[in-house]
Amino acid sequence: MRLKDDKRYPYIKVHWADPFPKVTVTRQMAQDGSRYFGPYTSVWAVHQTLDVLRKIFPYLTCDRVITGEDRRACLWYDLHLCSAPCIGAIAQAEYRATIDDLCRFLQGETEAVVTRLKQDMASAAAAERYEKAGALRDQLQAIDRVVEKQKIISNERMDSDVIALARANGDACVQVFLIRNGRLIGREYFVLEGTQQTDEAEVMRQFLTQFYDESAHIPPQVLLPTEVDEARIIEEWLRSRRGGEKTELVVPHSGVGRELLDMATENASETLTALRAQWAADRNRQVEALAELQGALGLAAPPARIECYDISNLQGTAITASMVVFEQGAPRKAHYRRFLIRSVEGQDDFASMREVLARRFARWRDMTGEALPVGRKPDASFSTLPDLLLVDGGKGQLAQAAAVLEEHGLNQRVALASLAKQHEEIFRPGQPESLFLPRNSQALYLVQRIRDEAHRFAVSHHREVRTRIGLASQLDAIPGVGPAKRKALLAAFGDLGGIRAASLAELAAVPGITEKLAVTIKERL
Repeated sequence: MRLKDDKRYPYIKVHWADPFPKVTVTRQMAQDGSRYFGPYTSVWAVHQTLDVLRKIFPYLTCDRVITGEDRRACLWYDLHLCSAPCIGAIAQAEYRATIDDLCRFLQGETEAVVTRLKQDMASAAAAERYEKAGALRDQLQAIDRVVEKQKIISNERMDSDVIALARANGDACVQVFLIRNGRLIGREYFVLEGTQQTDEAEVMRQFLTQFYDESAHIPPQVLLPTEVDEARIIEEWLRSRRGGEKTELVVPHSGVGRELLDMATENASETLTALRAQWAADRNRQVEALAELQGALGLAAPPARIECYDISNLQGTAITASMVVFEQGAPRKAHYRRFLIRSVEGQDDFASMREVLARRFARWRDMTGEALPVGRKPDASFSTLPDLLLVDGGKGQLAQAAAVLEEHGLNQRVALASLAKQHEEIFRPGQPESLFLPRNSQALYLVQRIRDEAHRFAVSHHREVRTRIGLASQLDAIPGVGPAKRKALLAAFGDLGGIRAASLAELAAVPGITEKLAVTIKERL
């Protein structure tokens, strides 16, 4: 049994080890001195939360090296979404206190935050710093609006996680209520796989160990619907995860705890019902789309595996290509691949498409041959042939793809089509007329989604490559800066903005950078 997609849940990360901590979203926790909050099941909900918090606790999002001596702040300062320590608008101690308040707020410790802000507001007013006092008043009002939405559960200021389970026809959903200081500050649901042959107590036991192994916060009390095996062992493990502080597993039979469990169980049941309906609708749409596509393209069977390719470049530079894979109408992201075009100079999308497809099917031959070439590892994304090969473009891209399939003897095994964006028309080998799918057909929605995903994946890779090339070329153009010194500079300051903002003394402190070279770098950048 396992949490579905358990390694991809997002966390809020506060970079507490930095002098001026940023707040970001990550999917990996590390022992790096940062503070983490989560996991959350929806990255959209995480960003919504941060949008609210940023208005209350303006925090850094940029990669500037903060000296307090920059001549001007960025646009976020004008929008009141950053407190601008870069220009010295806020002192380091005050900025860190703000970020500490944000952390406390995420932990549900709103009263301590409100108390401190009220004291600061009174002090600012007494010192006739009325603009500062007004800003703190606005912060307090914003906090009040958020706290009003948090349901008061208990006057006992309980600090607990409430965990409930719902199951139906082999599917399982766990609902977690986060109770902090007697308030319900959040709720998350998690879908479980592989629970069909497992009883409820074992499902809960395995969920506890998997969830709290990834959780950024463990409360002193966990409320459960049923007793679990090895409860004492799990409690000892949770104690070690909390740094020696005790955590109890409790099965309440009455009172507030029982009411919370009943409410969480009802939520879990409603969530699972909604998810099952959504899954069924998605499966029906996918089946319908594949059946329509089969009929429109004259295929012998619905295309179970579809691969789509797109080329991305900027005036013939940093040419990249993407390969995205959809299986049974759904993205198979583990099989996505990216390519750097090697043999094409200038802007030639036809030749680029030919190269990437030739490399893809050469990899297929390697995977299915008797022995892999030396140094090449097995790759499941290349070992399976697509039922349908889609290329982004018109007749030119289609001709290149058809030539590659024929070279590899696959023109009878792999169906081929291209989708031209301007009129959303489909071209097929040997067919002089293009095909237009009905505007409201599920088949059209599917091929558009696949084409758009290939384009998104190619463009994101192209941006990364272009950024690396641009960064390297600007630094390499400085006399005396080679690959080793460029690497040292980037390690010290992060990016060009950080290098530009660094003082001569800071530049000269980097290994290999002399005072004379530091002056040259400042002049060139």
